[in-house]
Amino acid sequence: MASGSIAYEPPEPLRRPDGGPTVLRMMLGAQLRRLREARGASPEEAGEAIRGTRSKISRLELGRSSFKQRDVADLLAFYQVTDEREREALLALARQANAPGWWHQYADLMPAWLETYIGLEEAASVIRTYEMQFVHGLLQTSDYARAVVRLRHEETPESEVNRRVDLRLHRQRLLTMAEGPQVWSVVDESALRRPYGGRDVMRAQLKHLIEIAAHPSVTLQVMPFSAGGHAAAGGPFTILRFPQPDLPDVIYLEQLTSALYLDKPTDVDDYTDTMNQLCVDAAQPDKTEAMLKKILDET
Repeated sequence: MASGSIAYEPPEPLRRPDGGPTVLRMMLGAQLRRLREARGASPEEAGEAIRGTRSKISRLELGRSSFKQRDVADLLAFYQVTDEREREALLALARQANAPGWWHQYADLMPAWLETYIGLEEAASVIRTYEMQFVHGLLQTSDYARAVVRLRHEETPESEVNRRVDLRLHRQRLLTMAEGPQVWSVVDESALRRPYGGRDVMRAQLKHLIEIAAHPSVTLQVMPFSAGGHAAAGGPFTILRFPQPDLPDVIYLEQLTSALYLDKPTDVDDYTDTMNQLCVDAAQPDKTEAMLKKILDET
């Protein structure tokens, strides 16, 4: 297992860690859920065993909360896990899962819900997105990212804006890592015609998309105006899939001041079906370069 800290080592391409603290918490949470179910215990009973609540057990089992060694030890005792090697392996996993990720250095800029997403993004093997208003953060240029950041932080000091842009660009290093995720993004044509930062910034962004669409780990499709209505009338969303087979896909829905994370099979199936339909309705990937060049010529 990775320690949770990320070492970027030359030469390129960068090496990707086997997960990170967020996915380690998810793995540990899934194992604790299996142990609880095998014991036949309810979430309320498990909560009482650690002087907590059903809600706390839910957060732990979903990997949405850090683990205290005492809580893990008490849960293992309650679930009658007596094998010392198994106990020590799970306690060691809890210690690794509590290690800060690289994004911890930006913790003062981020709400907890965004930290969770960055951790999931870091651990994902496949990232599928639909965007209506913006180019996805993994595909933005620095100037475009700065213009987007300024929309919500107009009065923020330049030094803080710089750090917010740095955070976004740091996330993009996933695309240069060996065994990094496959990114499949469907972007609405309206997002490509909104001149964030002005004409020059937007032209540079479009040129960047033309280049990055040729990257082997990136698939980019444009949903043209001519497509009319489509399946994703509800707004943008992201589907994250993980290499660990026992971890469910997660649907990420960002809101103005919070986010939703959905992993129930019915929700995942619904959004996956919608994403699949979007990929059918959008212009196919082999048309992306021509569409981007056309928009560029008209910008």
